[in-house]
Amino acid sequence: MPVRKAEAKWEGKIQEGKGSVKLGSGAFEGPYSFKSRFEEGSGTNPEELIGAAHAGCFSMALSLFLEKAGGTPERIETDAKVHIEQVGEGFKITKIELFTEAKVQGMDESEFKKQAEEAKKNCPVSQALAGTEITLQAKLLS
Repeated sequence: MPVRKAEAKWEGKIQEGKGSVKLGSGAFEGPYSFKSRFEEGSGTNPEELIGAAHAGCFSMALSLFLEKAGGTPERIETDAKVHIEQVGEGFKITKIELFTEAKVQGMDESEFKKQAEEAKKNCPVSQALAGTEITLQAKLLS
């Protein structure tokens, strides 16, 4: 299996400094800063990147679980909200909320939700983030 890479550079003090993140594939490179992470400044942040990774991983895993359960997934859309909060003297990712909607042939709502929960528990990113509360709202589209 391949090993995936990413890199980050930071220059300066925490509040005035600036950084950049780059995916090893070259598919994304962008700036980040204190303001983009803890306020509403421009640029990305680690939590946004974690959210994208989690939404992507979950969506692929859900497709697999739906197919194994006899469904035919046509489209899966997942949003992730990653909460970062001050805890004591530092910061912690306290919760990740996944919201997914899918159009699946040959599956009822109950089975869909069951498979969505299995995908949430078993996708590699969920497993890597197991120390964080992860919630899921799943909706089957007709």
